[in-house]
Amino acid sequence: MCAKKKKMIYDSDEWLMPFKDKIDERNEMILDLRKRLSVDGSLSKGMNNHMYYGMHRDGRGNWVFREWAPNATKIYLIGEFNNWKRTEAYALKPLGGGNWEIVLPSMFLEHGTLYKLYIEWKGGGAERLPAYLTRAVQDPMTKTFCAQVWDPFQPYEWKNGKPGPRPHPFIYECHIGMAAEEEKVGTFEEFRLNVLPKVAELGYDTLQIMALQEHPYYGSFGYQVANFFALSSRFGTPEEFKALVDDAHGLGIAVVMDIVHSHSVDNEAEGLGLFDGTETLYFYDGWQGHHPAWGSRCFDYGKDETKYFLLSNCKYWMEEYHIDGFRFDGVTSMLYWDHGLEKAFVGYENYFNQGVDENAVAYLALANILIHEMNPDAFTIAEDVSGMAGLAAPLEQGGVGFDFRMSMGVADNWIKWIKELSDDQWSMGEMWWQLTNKREDEKTISYAECHDQAMVGDKTIAFRLMDKEMYFSMNKESRSPEVDRGMALHKMIRLVTMATCGNGYLTFMGNEFGHPEWIDFPREGNGWSYKHARRQWSLAEPDYLRYRYLRNFDRAMVQMAHHEAILDEKPELFVQDEEKKILIFKRNNCIFALNFNPTESFADYGFAAPAGKYESVLNTDEDEFDGFSRLKTGEVHFSVSERNENGNGKYDETLFLYLPSRSAVVLKKID
Repeated sequence: MCAKKKKMIYDSDEWLMPFKDKIDERNEMILDLRKRLSVDGSLSKGMNNHMYYGMHRDGRGNWVFREWAPNATKIYLIGEFNNWKRTEAYALKPLGGGNWEIVLPSMFLEHGTLYKLYIEWKGGGAERLPAYLTRAVQDPMTKTFCAQVWDPFQPYEWKNGKPGPRPHPFIYECHIGMAAEEEKVGTFEEFRLNVLPKVAELGYDTLQIMALQEHPYYGSFGYQVANFFALSSRFGTPEEFKALVDDAHGLGIAVVMDIVHSHSVDNEAEGLGLFDGTETLYFYDGWQGHHPAWGSRCFDYGKDETKYFLLSNCKYWMEEYHIDGFRFDGVTSMLYWDHGLEKAFVGYENYFNQGVDENAVAYLALANILIHEMNPDAFTIAEDVSGMAGLAAPLEQGGVGFDFRMSMGVADNWIKWIKELSDDQWSMGEMWWQLTNKREDEKTISYAECHDQAMVGDKTIAFRLMDKEMYFSMNKESRSPEVDRGMALHKMIRLVTMATCGNGYLTFMGNEFGHPEWIDFPREGNGWSYKHARRQWSLAEPDYLRYRYLRNFDRAMVQMAHHEAILDEKPELFVQDEEKKILIFKRNNCIFALNFNPTESFADYGFAAPAGKYESVLNTDEDEFDGFSRLKTGEVHFSVSERNENGNGKYDETLFLYLPSRSAVVLKKID
């Protein structure tokens, strides 16, 4: 009997057929690499560089340190133990193949000891941090980083198991350092005690944590990584982070890490730049090895040593910290030789030409294979603005294997509409198109705003809607037209974004209650201020401030989405009324009716709908959400037996609703 031919991505998308050979060639390359790099058929078994290189104890308790530096002529271990001097007693021995090793008795190093390498090469030499170090600490006076021996007497004991699969994640994106209310760098312990309970109460089931890999410049938001295996020490200890992950798992919350494999900081003293005197140890040669916009180094994904380094990095974070998945940052920059800079990706040919770094495509596919091999419930998210077809399609269908891709255009469109159009110019048709325009064969995560939309020079959506009025009119007793408008639209924007998302929804911490202003990390230009690199949680606590009511709505919205399992089915459009500014659609067992009209309310607004009895399960106009109480949750509506042309033509019954201006209602079919 002939084997059934597998279905490829071009079988369901005729526009991909011209690129069939290229897709098949790419798929073959990935499968060949997997076979070559696997051990006993397992890619994960072959990726253990983190267990060989760096500082470890052997079976006798001795310290063993190894490094790969093929251009080195001499390597010394220097540190507190030898007064930072190069001595023969601490010289590494060459093992061949560019590998170096030193074995030291147990008493030579202890927990907390600071150290570095001094690497010599023909014509030069310098201090370096080990490539595979797992802890680096910064001197508060000199601001320089050192490696630190981390060998606590009592290893962390995990209490909770993995949280299970996330077919439809509700993601709470967060940054540990800016999660404190005080003007300082927050810690893992403070987040665990103060913020994690808020996330659980809101109903989000996934934490996406930024800036975990060590980075020398705090203001880079964690995206200029120097030490890929090191948990950033500015937030606390490895044990404190493990406790945070463990508690999250105990609350049923998965932990996804923002992982940066798209580039490396150019720094030599802290990072991998000129590590052994060469530019190409882990990076491309020439112009391909330098990122023109980020001032950083670009990995050579075609080099085996680089693949082992990065794939072992994925495995390390999953093994050591029980990470449940990864959001890969800067994927567009990885995929294209021009990094996608100032480029409009119009046409599929952009994804299958000489401008694509096929080595990077293959690496990302291998990373997905390894991650899912280690934990079938783990999930991966690609941050890609190019829309490369197949990125979030399964490997066996010719894809790269990501579970989800970020639907990045949604947030950009919200900013564009708010900035450039008056409310009466908003198009329901364009809104529906931009919110639902997604590839059928790939899963996506939507968001109204992540951290990007509020970076310095921009504003949170709440601040963009209400601006300076947030300083004067957020008291519940004050009535400001600007704030009334902003509060209403903030709720509607989040509801329609969540309800039309492909397969998951994301918010950035604090934005659930309309965090004001913007994000700006301490830097020379702002006098090294932490004022805008924190979250003002206390704004959402008093019942006399309106922030609390936005948070109430966000919690109700997320919990409704879970309870009604609305993401289990695709959205179905009923009405896009351009004249009245009304958008109505169905998802699973719920109807979402939104009136974006800035001034007009509509009584008995009729539209074709499935026959039945409907109950209002959520509406933005409740007093609990700082609305005007024109609608009441719990109200029951019945369809009537009459044909209505206002709809998609599929249904013979009509539903009549009262739709107040700038409000939305969610109806659940109960009979």
